[in-house]
Amino acid sequence: MLTFLAILLILAAVVMMLFILAQNPKGGGLSSTFGGTTQIIGARQTADFLEKATWYIAIGILAVILISNFFIPKGQTVEERKSMMQEQIEDMAAPIPQTPAEQSQQQGAPEQQ
Repeated sequence: MLTFLAILLILAAVVMMLFILAQNPKGGGLSSTFGGTTQIIGARQTADFLEKATWYIAIGILAVILISNFFIPKGQTVEERKSMMQEQIEDMAAPIPQTPAEQSQQQGAPEQQ
């Protein structure tokens, strides 16, 4: 779940950057490319949409950050996490024991019959 939220944050940040770059601080930006204000979706409405979308995305990013806080493991020190990993390693299946003949072959000694 934490990975999903991190990916969501990255995507929201990229979209927010695009919306911010589309705006012009002097009132132009994307809305100036549409020309006059007689269009159905006029220049002012485009600027309003970009501004509102930027605010909504910023609020969404903040909400995802706060939600992701619940999925981060807490209350464990480094030693506790290492001991848990060590327990998992010890709980793994033991390797199959080798016969004496196989051991001698691995050591390079000739097998006796």
